[in-house]
Amino acid sequence: INCFNIETTRAVIEAAQSLRAPIIINIVQEHMENHCDSELIAPIVRLLAQRASVEVALNFDHGVNIGLVKKALHDGYTSVMIDGSKEDFENNIAVSKKVVEMAHAKGIPVEAELGKVGGKEDDLVAEADTNTDVNEAVEFVERTGVDSLAIAIGTAHGFYVGTHVLDKERLSEIAKVVSIPLVLHGASGISDEDVADCVSRGISKVNFATELRVAYTDACKKLYVEKPETFDPKAYGKVGMAAVKKLVMNRMRVCGCDGKAE
Repeated sequence: INCFNIETTRAVIEAAQSLRAPIIINIVQEHMENHCDSELIAPIVRLLAQRASVEVALNFDHGVNIGLVKKALHDGYTSVMIDGSKEDFENNIAVSKKVVEMAHAKGIPVEAELGKVGGKEDDLVAEADTNTDVNEAVEFVERTGVDSLAIAIGTAHGFYVGTHVLDKERLSEIAKVVSIPLVLHGASGISDEDVADCVSRGISKVNFATELRVAYTDACKKLYVEKPETFDPKAYGKVGMAAVKKLVMNRMRVCGCDGKAE
C-alpha cells in the first residue's frame, strides 16, 4: 500500500492487524523529493512496525534517481524498487543491475519494472502503454538478478480513463517462465474480480495508491460538508483513517493475504 502521511500509515497497519495480514508499505520517490525527509520516514514506519503484531515491510517505490535509492538503502528501507522502465531494454538492465549490486551488498531485495505501466505515478508519466514482452522478461531477470519484477499488462497509475483491458494471458505466460515474484502496479480502480484473477495467475504483490488518497480525501470532504464548524485536524484524520482502513481491509481479502501473518 502506498502511504502518504502518518495517518494513512497507521490506518494500513491497523487494517493489517485486524485481518492478521503481513503488509508492505510503499513510499514513492516523489514524496522524498518534495514532501518528506527520508531520514524521518523510515524511523517512523519502523517504530510503528515494531509496535505492530504483524509483519510490516517498508519499500522505496518507483525510484528513478539512483542517488535517492542509495539514500533509501542507508535510511533503513527493507526493500527498494528501481524503475528503469522509461529506458531502453539495455539501459534498464544496466541501471537495475547496478541497484541490485548495491542493495544485495546490504542484504536488501530489489524490485524492477519491465514494460511501461501507463498513467501517472506522482511526477512520473508514461505516455503510452507497452506491455511486457515474455522473452525479454526472462532475459531481464537472468541478467539483473532482481528479486521481483513489476510487469505491464494494461494497468495504469492513477485512475484509468475508460475500461481496463488487461492482458491476463500475457501475465500467465510470464509467470510460467519467470521464477521470481511478479508485481502489479496501477491497481486502483481495477475490480476485485480482476485483482483476484491476476493473483491467481501469478501476481505476488499488488500496489494500491490512488484509491486510498481518494477515500481519505472524500471522507474529509464529507465531514467538512456535514460539520463545517470542525476545525480540529484530528477529526479529519480520524475519518480519513477509518475510510482508508475499510478500503485496505477489503483489498487484503481480495488479494488473499488475510490470516497469513506469522
